[in-house]
Amino acid sequence: MSSPLRVLIHGGGIGGLTLATALARRGHQVDVAELREELDALGVGIIQPSNALHVMREIGVLAECLEAGFEWEVLTICDPAGAPLAKIPQPRMADAPSNNGIPRPALAKVLGRAAAEAGAKIRFGTTVTALTDDGEGVDVTLSDGTEGRWDLVVGFDGIGSPLRRRLYGDRFEPQYTGFANWRVTVPRQAEVQGVVMSAGNRNAKALLTPITDDLMYLGTVFAEAEDFRPDPARAHEQLAERLTAFSGPVAEALTHVTDPAAVVYSRISQVTVEDAWHVGRVVLAGDAAHASTPHLAQGAAMAVEDALVLAESLDAALAAGEGVDAALDAWEARRRPRAMWVQSLSRAILKQETGSPTTPEEDELLKVGIPGAAHFLVRPY
Repeated sequence: MSSPLRVLIHGGGIGGLTLATALARRGHQVDVAELREELDALGVGIIQPSNALHVMREIGVLAECLEAGFEWEVLTICDPAGAPLAKIPQPRMADAPSNNGIPRPALAKVLGRAAAEAGAKIRFGTTVTALTDDGEGVDVTLSDGTEGRWDLVVGFDGIGSPLRRRLYGDRFEPQYTGFANWRVTVPRQAEVQGVVMSAGNRNAKALLTPITDDLMYLGTVFAEAEDFRPDPARAHEQLAERLTAFSGPVAEALTHVTDPAAVVYSRISQVTVEDAWHVGRVVLAGDAAHASTPHLAQGAAMAVEDALVLAESLDAALAAGEGVDAALDAWEARRRPRAMWVQSLSRAILKQETGSPTTPEEDELLKVGIPGAAHFLVRPY
């Protein structure tokens, strides 16, 4: 390999830590600027589909993810009472498992430990306050007073990306879809051996997703006003009110939801950076560049794919005697079509499930369907 690169990653979430591990294991000098004071994680659990697990294997943490989570292979579709209507086997990428449910805090610990052991330096409570790109490198000032020069700055800093605003102003802000996600962790029911999706009336659905041997999360999507926020004193009751159409396993899960603070509410927005995802040697990835709705369970998967492919693209460019710019161009050429396809189909599925009007282009995408998308996404990225 030619001389190692100095890379600054802005954001220590799933994508940022995956990239930190992949690059540090290749011998590059990696710093991660993370605004939080520790690698905790908001939210409940997350699904790692086979393509995401393939990346976890590539960076050496697959076994740890499976140990911390709950591996599953079949999606079960039920009626509102929980009676099974269909069982759909889930495909695999190479020899990676089909799916793994895992608590977000557990995944953060796995990835943080892997990045640190690979040699990446994580700077907590830190963000970028100034940067200057002169075409040969980027001079950066961090909020902890550190000043340095890096060959590449990568923004894995989420849907509200401060780096995106530095690069593009307010041109590519998150766009609210009109819907929000309600989720809460509850004890796992023995029969929940994989995702159980119950379809109700009013275009509603509820999902039970196992994340450990003992835990699962209950999730649902509903139309909500943009300024709506759950009542801190009765969020659990508001969730139950939205799920009155369901009985059986969903109703049983709700009996365990007694603490309003346990309910996680998040508006569903998306981001589409229509310009190039990099300006000079500053590049955006994951939700900062292409945040999607959660209807294909591929948001984090797209982020970790971005991370691994970026590391591979830098490898290839350096081996060929090319520069960082060539690597970024090659990376985006590989990633943009796949990420945009996921975003478009996921949004179309949201519209279909909620009875919202779809465009002719979305109707064509919907012919693929969720099973077809799953089989497409276990092809090489």
